[in-house]
Amino acid sequence: MSSSFFAYMFRMRYIARWALMRNTRTENVEEHSYEVAVLAHALAVVGQEVFHKEVNPDRVATVALFHDAPEIITGDLPTPIKYFNPAIKSAYDQVEAVAQDKLLGMLPQELVEVYTPLVRGSDPVVRRYVKAADKLAAWLKCMEERKAGNTEFAQAEEETLSALRSMDMEEVTWFLEHMGEAFGLTLDQLG
Repeated sequence: MSSSFFAYMFRMRYIARWALMRNTRTENVEEHSYEVAVLAHALAVVGQEVFHKEVNPDRVATVALFHDAPEIITGDLPTPIKYFNPAIKSAYDQVEAVAQDKLLGMLPQELVEVYTPLVRGSDPVVRRYVKAADKLAAWLKCMEERKAGNTEFAQAEEETLSALRSMDMEEVTWFLEHMGEAFGLTLDQLG
């Protein structure tokens, strides 16, 4: 029997994000996962090289690539709904676990052990970097929309930046101080 795991992975591009918001540019889960992987890798490199933490940036980036894989099955549940109350969050966590099981069940048995920690994001240190990168990617999306004149994202931008700062991760603070401003520049200003 043929494994459909990777065929499903390549369907991430069909899952839209920010469904409750008017977007000037649509975003899908595949491109979001790439951005989160790049940002998670950067945060882990900052952790490793600037703050001398024991973290594997390659592992962090790989887990980030798969962090929203269950959404291939569940769709993207908007943040205001997902975190509306503890009961909804708990129920969604259960739905997500079922989706993870379904995806992992699509793999040949020889690969399940390798992909399980990637799909489940089971390492708490790695998961923290991925969560920070996920928030950072959301903040960048909000900033991009606001720069395009879409005021619908103004409050989300403020709330996401506040959530990022409240994570109390020195890597995030360092990244924002050293690289955050560049995201607000035009191509000509970037030089």
